[in-house]
Amino acid sequence: MSGKEDQSLNNEKKLWMALSLTTIFIGVELAGSIISNSLALLSDAAHLFTDAVALIISIMAVRLGRKKADKKRTFGYYRLEILAAAFNASILFVVAFYIIYEAYERLYMPHPVQTSTMLIVASIGLIINFTTTRLLHAASKESLNIKSAYVDAEADMLSSLAVILTALLIQMTHWQYLDSLLALGVSMWILPRSWSLLKESINILLEGVPEGIELNQINDVLLDLPGVLDVHDLHVWALTNGKISLSAHIIIDEKTKDDFPLLEAVIKLLEEKFAITHSTIQIETLKCEEKQDLHRS
Repeated sequence: MSGKEDQSLNNEKKLWMALSLTTIFIGVELAGSIISNSLALLSDAAHLFTDAVALIISIMAVRLGRKKADKKRTFGYYRLEILAAAFNASILFVVAFYIIYEAYERLYMPHPVQTSTMLIVASIGLIINFTTTRLLHAASKESLNIKSAYVDAEADMLSSLAVILTALLIQMTHWQYLDSLLALGVSMWILPRSWSLLKESINILLEGVPEGIELNQINDVLLDLPGVLDVHDLHVWALTNGKISLSAHIIIDEKTKDDFPLLEAVIKLLEEKFAITHSTIQIETLKCEEKQDLHRS
């Protein structure tokens, strides 16, 4: 079994553990929201439900991502991870706006809440969400799919902490509308993080230039190589997070007789300097370029 397969299996195991913890806590939080009449707990339970769905999709994406490339899908199934991340971010948007609406309604008609139940449930949630973030932290740096689940767990942990603090404040001040303000605050915190994740996913799906890479910089580095006169048709995209591809036409000096040392140098340079692991390079001379221009005209 290869290192990538081992990593994929390890990521899947962590996702299953996170899903189990999340599913258990959904039941706890739903019961707690009914007993305490807390919108904060209810909205967090709804958020957790979307997290559970997203984790299931993430597990499916990891499994399908291990499938070999075939004649129909020559690049394999890596894009499924990005689709899962985009779907997850979209769900978060919907949930966040729903919570904002409910919180706005309750600000005008506050409902009494049982703070003791809120404290117990939120404390359990804090422990579970902290455990989940620890499980997914390392893998989130390597996979956008895992990163989406990690972002969810972080949001849940912050939400649990905020519920604890709010319950304590309500006990001291008897200001019931703090429950709605908390739900509103958590939603406003979720929205920009969801947007960032969705934007990154869409950029990959549209085969945009990956974040952190500048085409001009790649072009300049290639032009600095001995014998290179020009670079054109330069394209950079990503199949999934961390799998960057490039294609380019490189015009060389006609005096450069052997293309292969240059080709090897280009591929090595792109991998070491820009972490581009899949390169398709076409070496051309000025005569070839002139013929192509004549043919196009």
